[in-house]
Amino acid sequence: MSDTTVVLITLIAYKVVLLGVGFWASKRVSDESDFFLASGGEGGGLGAWTAGLSYAASTSSAWVLLGFTGMVFTQGAVGLWLVPGIFGGYLMTWLVMGPKLNAETAAKGHITIVDFITEGMGGGLKRATGLLCAGLILFCFVFYISSQFQAAGNALDEVFGLGIAEAVIIGAVVIVAYCLLGGFWAASMTDALQAGVMMLACILVPVATVMAAGGFGEVVNTLHATAPKNFFSFTNGAAGMAGVGVAMGLFGTGLGALGQPQLLNRIMAVRTQGERKKAAAITIGWGVVIYSGLICLAFAGRALQVDTGGESLFFAAAQAYLPSVLAGVVIAAVLSAVMSTVDSLLLAAASAVSHDSGVTYASPKKALLFGRLAMVGVAVIAVFLTLFLPQEIFSRVLFSWVALGAAFGPVVLVSCLGMKVRDVFKFAAIIAGFVIAVTAYGVDGPLADVVEKWGSWAVGLIILFIGKQR
Repeated sequence: MSDTTVVLITLIAYKVVLLGVGFWASKRVSDESDFFLASGGEGGGLGAWTAGLSYAASTSSAWVLLGFTGMVFTQGAVGLWLVPGIFGGYLMTWLVMGPKLNAETAAKGHITIVDFITEGMGGGLKRATGLLCAGLILFCFVFYISSQFQAAGNALDEVFGLGIAEAVIIGAVVIVAYCLLGGFWAASMTDALQAGVMMLACILVPVATVMAAGGFGEVVNTLHATAPKNFFSFTNGAAGMAGVGVAMGLFGTGLGALGQPQLLNRIMAVRTQGERKKAAAITIGWGVVIYSGLICLAFAGRALQVDTGGESLFFAAAQAYLPSVLAGVVIAAVLSAVMSTVDSLLLAAASAVSHDSGVTYASPKKALLFGRLAMVGVAVIAVFLTLFLPQEIFSRVLFSWVALGAAFGPVVLVSCLGMKVRDVFKFAAIIAGFVIAVTAYGVDGPLADVVEKWGSWAVGLIILFIGKQR
């Protein structure tokens, strides 16, 4: 049996399991609340393992398995600044923001994070804020989803020689199918499953690659002898304030987690506060394994001089150093990373169109139908964007992540800390954070990175403090 056949069989079996989960979850979806937050019905809400693993998988999508690994592979130690930022985001969302998010969702029946943001706002400004948030989510997530489809297409093209168009369409159809069936239930259950597959892959591939390089000590020795002199520099060779800017720009990426609807929805959906604390521990433990493995893989791949452009390192190493069966599992893991984010993003984007926009429906069934139609529409737009405007995975995800985090993060954070802010200042902070982040993204240099990640947050927080109700 050829390597390609083994990979194909693995992927087909994996997709059948995903569709089976979607069919099972469809039995638990009867209205909009079930579809977007899994909160309705008997036994509604997520348990600790499902919430923790699905949150983790949704944060660590293709940009981690492919983008982060490629960055460390090509640029070296400077890429490691992303890690403390990501873990800081874990702690802030689960432990600082989590108690209020979870409690208020249970008490007031919120379905989306926009419901939380607009809670207590009055009249036309509430509707205007909802429309603004819906528009920002849709805009950012179309790019984000497109990057995930592109990663799936790259993986399928690499293994099977499919054209990018065919590969992207196949991946999109499977993801949309099980999301249409089971909504948030299906997305959360499949994400938890995918988190387990990703963890297995992030142990197997790094271990095999480090062993092929002669052990970690030999990897370090080889890199010191062959890598560029700045490879082990935590500022990529930049000195003084420029070096600080490089480090702070990468570290600040973790702030984006505080405003991501697809992540905060997991915290909102957890059944109890006790389950929330357990889920936080599960997410952090999972992250330790994943990031440790990928750092080792990047360094070992660089020492072995694996022939790759960087973002293809993960499955290039899998095919080179693993037996066929395990390589098949690993390729499935790459696609699972894509799916674990796409399903959540599709749900968040669809809820923005059908729920956060303020559209009213004649019945719960019509609200559910419109939510599903919105999901298909978003997926189609993202596929076209992928095929006709391809871009580097890491940069496209980073743009969406940072821009949305700067828009929503400050407002959600101060609300979780109990601060009451006048409505117009909330609206202004959302616009200011987004505009500053997007504008700075288009400028090169470490200073622009600091403004993009930190300046956008600082301005948003200042506006909110000025508008604080006394």
